[in-house]
Amino acid sequence: QVQLVESGGGLVQPGGSLRLSCAASGFTFSGVTMSWYRQAPGKSREWVATITSAGGGTNYADSVKGRFTISRDNAKTMLYLQLNSLKPEDTAVYYCNTVSQRFSWGQGTQVTVSS
Repeated sequence: QVQLVESGGGLVQPGGSLRLSCAASGFTFSGVTMSWYRQAPGKSREWVATITSAGGGTNYADSVKGRFTISRDNAKTMLYLQLNSLKPEDTAVYYCNTVSQRFSWGQGTQVTVSS
């Protein structure tokens, strides 16, 4: 059974940082290109970042480029997203999934950026 469990969100002031984690199980994690997505209140879910299966390639949405860093640990079947220089517009529920959104969505982790 596939499971994607996101964690690490919270309330942070503008300019702050957070590190999100995604624990993956039930599939061959090391063979899959993974992505982070987010959904802000009243908006559709949007793509944030992607990392290739071995971690050698990454890609980011323009809105987060230079501020967010995606990484993975295939031995631990973990996906990460380092969020730096956070802005209020980064407030959203963050989710992980494959780049093709193959699996059911997890519960996500809430990130709130506010002073």
